Amino acid sequence: MSPLILVLVAWLVPGAGHYLQGRRQKALVFSVAIVAMFASGLLLDGSLLPFTPSDPLVLLFAAAMSGVGLPYGVAVMSGLGVGEATSVWFDYGISFLVVAGLLNALVVLDAYDISQGRK
Repeated sequence: MSPLILVLVAWLVPGAGHYLQGRRQKALVFSVAIVAMFASGLLLDGSLLPFTPSDPLVLLFAAAMSGVGLPYGVAVMSGLGVGEATSVWFDYGISFLVVAGLLNALVVLDAYDISQGRK
């Protein structure tokens, strides 16, 4: 399989890169952990921030959140992640959403390293 396709699939579906390489247990753990963290962020009134080029910090947060792949797209299309800024859980929700995306980016890099024989 092409490394580019592997990285794309691994980004879209958390844990899929490891699954395609036969590392089923790692794939299951990564998939459950990342999707659960993303869902927790939504449940904690986290907001999926818009891509706003005029505000670099919001742009970086939005890019980090979108790093979770397909769950991000499903949440946006479903109208989830509106968030409630007055909620006491809002900041925690944002943090969970950002960390889920960044964690998936690390998992994608790990899958790529395995495909290149570095691990």
